[in-house]
Amino acid sequence: MAPRIEPSADVATDVEVGDGSSVWHLAQVREGARLGRDCVVGRGAYIGTGVRLGDSCKIQNYALVYDPAVLGDGVFVGPAAVLTNDQYPRAMNPDGSAKSAAEWTAVGVTVDSGASIGARAVCVAPVRIGAWSMVAAGAVVTRDVPAHALVVGVPARQVGWVGFAGARLREEGDLLVCPLTGQTFQTADDTIREVTP
Repeated sequence: MAPRIEPSADVATDVEVGDGSSVWHLAQVREGARLGRDCVVGRGAYIGTGVRLGDSCKIQNYALVYDPAVLGDGVFVGPAAVLTNDQYPRAMNPDGSAKSAAEWTAVGVTVDSGASIGARAVCVAPVRIGAWSMVAAGAVVTRDVPAHALVVGVPARQVGWVGFAGARLREEGDLLVCPLTGQTFQTADDTIREVTP
């Protein structure tokens, strides 16, 4: 199915938009960006220059994904969430002169496949959000998030684990169990791995 781009969206001519993807009203997708298949870019969302989205990503209304962010397949970015790109943000130099685009280096946020970033969360680059992890609404992420971790707060801290369905895992002895799917996991290094009962 051909991509759907609303007439009020501002999509640069060289953007790659995969089959089945939708770019909704007033969204902006900048030069050189790539959206995979079956992506949704919500109303008023911003996708920066050269940003890469895998297949089946959902960028909700008014989310801001600044370059050079890279998102894997199936990433969810909640409404009004922000993925930053400037480690040392300043509008002017110490001598009072205006800071130009040539005077800083963009650093990105990497979001691995299946991860979710809640509404109004902020990911401060450079950080990596691990696969299938969950960043709670309103959290401020300032360091890497392990795969399957559940992080909350300002600054974000890990409070548990989530499974593939996104639900917080319950502890049952040495195992972690998903209340939605029944899948079981064990901790392994700084993440978890699925085990068969």
